[in-house]
Amino acid sequence: MSNSNYTVSALKYRPNSWETIIGQENIATTLKQAIDSNQLAQAYLFCGPRGVGKTSTARLFAKSINLKHDPNLTDFTYNIYELDAASNNQVDDIRNLNDQVRIPPQRGNYKVYVIDEVHMLSQSAFNAFLKTLEEPPPHAIFILATTEKHKIIPTILSRCQVYDFHRISIPDMVAHLENIASKEGVKTEHEALHVIAEKADGALRDALSCFDLMVNFTNSNITYKEVVKNLNILDHDYYFKFADFIQKNLIHESLLLFSEIISKGFDGRLFINGLASHFRNLMIAKDERTLKILEYTKDTIEKFKTQAELFDNEYLTDFLSLTNEADSFYKTSQNQRLLVEILIMKLCSLRAEKKKLNFLEAPIIAPDFKDINLVPSTKHVENQPLKEVIEPKEMQSPTKTYEPEKSEIIRPKTSLSIKKRSVAASITGIRQQINQESIAKNEDGGVEVLESSKFSQKLLEEKWNEFAEIKNKEGKIGLYTTLTKQTPELLDNFLIKFILDSEVQKMEFQTQNQLLLDFLRAELKNGHIQLALELTKSDNPKLTQLTSKERFFQMAEKNPDLHIFKEKFNLDLEF
Repeated sequence: MSNSNYTVSALKYRPNSWETIIGQENIATTLKQAIDSNQLAQAYLFCGPRGVGKTSTARLFAKSINLKHDPNLTDFTYNIYELDAASNNQVDDIRNLNDQVRIPPQRGNYKVYVIDEVHMLSQSAFNAFLKTLEEPPPHAIFILATTEKHKIIPTILSRCQVYDFHRISIPDMVAHLENIASKEGVKTEHEALHVIAEKADGALRDALSCFDLMVNFTNSNITYKEVVKNLNILDHDYYFKFADFIQKNLIHESLLLFSEIISKGFDGRLFINGLASHFRNLMIAKDERTLKILEYTKDTIEKFKTQAELFDNEYLTDFLSLTNEADSFYKTSQNQRLLVEILIMKLCSLRAEKKKLNFLEAPIIAPDFKDINLVPSTKHVENQPLKEVIEPKEMQSPTKTYEPEKSEIIRPKTSLSIKKRSVAASITGIRQQINQESIAKNEDGGVEVLESSKFSQKLLEEKWNEFAEIKNKEGKIGLYTTLTKQTPELLDNFLIKFILDSEVQKMEFQTQNQLLLDFLRAELKNGHIQLALELTKSDNPKLTQLTSKERFFQMAEKNPDLHIFKEKFNLDLEF
């Protein structure tokens, strides 16, 4: 740019025609047609964010009104009056304006009054202005401009044509900046101008100010690297790195990266908001229909699409909730850096915690084996979580069998056709079912006999302990302790009884039960092996034999307040 007679871009390239208005084409078209058809209102209200062209449009509209009737008019001094309501907001200021309104224009047909920041007027000033606005002289037109429409009293709003100016889109700003750069002979990178437009946040005036700053800083050669450095902008690459670290549960790498950001002078809250925006963009990028919402370059959008494939919607929603929560507590936090670091730790740990929780809370389905078509296979069963768990109940049996008070039967992987479901079955019934179905038809229609090599209790214990040692080497210390604390007992029909101490042990055991069964069947060469899980019997066997009424009175003996509680709330207990 030339330094002689220098004018900032915001003034030099202020719109001087309807075609030069950026991002408000609908409003420009409406106002132009109103002038052409001579359908002018007495008062207009232009509202919207700062820097989107409200005042510039008002000035252009005021000039165009008089040029319509007098094309040779060049001096608008006596036709256009501007009033800054921020500094002239008292009753006396409005009274002086009302006195001027009565005087007709010396040239042209209209006197146009542009009142900027009209929401700054006091309540008494609004009331003084109301009568004039309601019944102005035929030669007077008012154009009110404000950034805070909600502060305008309803009686003023009802007397104006309201035009809502919206934020200027990033593509429109980038195109405008490229046009100015070409006129001024400034070399630019498209990505650099895109960053400037993002920084402006929909305000074209701010974008032009940043543009002028970068022209001076880079000597008319605006690059992406220099823009990020000079405007103190946190690069998108940082957020992409953070998302990768979070996906891989790399807590320490994330903390080091955040420390690097802090060392460059960036605020913690800026980082939180930027990270939240990044997760929002990832959510949007997961669907082709919403990609148009992303106002970024094609290369950046492709990055978002690629990274979005690594995250489920559920995780992204949780990430957004955590970042929003951290942002709400940031201002009042005594240790703001620690707050952000805790957020990073939570984000990195969320996926692992959720996987563990989902596994522990997985539903348990118990089929009724009376309606199951069992098609066993001698092939090695793939490792997979437990799918069927049976809690047997007592049944009459002619043979001597082991019947635990509460146990679970773990079936081998089979092809199942289930018609009904039940939550209970007996070990005796399972044994009978297996004996009847030891011979099944194979895929060719022939007969396939399951491998059923006999094995001793000692051999069972050796293979059991061998599996436990494998889990110990894998770091599963809790499971190793559970497996070695009790000794498995071999019953008839290759049924293995194993006693557990608690529900917690049972849940942990079930994470590996299919692997255990596969291991035992392969090592012992027996496809009929089953596992019966039993919880340790209660120390007080009488307790399980008591009725509901007896249990209540037994507890009431230890805690007499139970009777008082029952009577006070008039509880009708069902015994």
